[in-house]
Amino acid sequence: MKPKRSASKTIDRTRGAVPRHRVVVYAGSFDPVTNGHLDLIYRAASLFDRTVVAVGKHPTRNPCFTVNQRLALLRGVTKDIPGVDVTAFDGLVVDYCRTIGATAIVRGLRAVTDFEYELQIAHANADMAPQVDTVFLPTRTMYGFVSASLVREIASHGGDVSRYAPALVCTALKKRYGK
Repeated sequence: MKPKRSASKTIDRTRGAVPRHRVVVYAGSFDPVTNGHLDLIYRAASLFDRTVVAVGKHPTRNPCFTVNQRLALLRGVTKDIPGVDVTAFDGLVVDYCRTIGATAIVRGLRAVTDFEYELQIAHANADMAPQVDTVFLPTRTMYGFVSASLVREIASHGGDVSRYAPALVCTALKKRYGK
């Protein structure tokens, strides 16, 4: 016969627990921000208390939009999403995570080919900062083929990118490419 557990021996995992403020970083170039990016931002914001969308500064790249323009576009399209902050950073994303107290990095996966590269980066990040986890979110099927480079290419030839990018971004692309 199995002995009964007394109520006093039950573990209360909430007693004395300190509420955690879960911060995630979604880093990228966002040149420009696409509907796929925006979907991941919404989803990350639903999973974490604070989502920091961080535009990486890459001095060797020749971007379509300046860092300040990308920040403005991101702030414009995320202004109504609770718990989302937009900022820029230099250097390694894990160092930035430590600076702001983030415990996770969110990365989107469009295809199996993304996974191999992203897993390698996640392993390197975990080696450098074991306290920062990487969370992979698969893109929604409708955004699986959408990339910032595809949006730039279509827009540079005067094509309609309204299915792939927020209206604010479409307007900025028209202004940028004069079409």
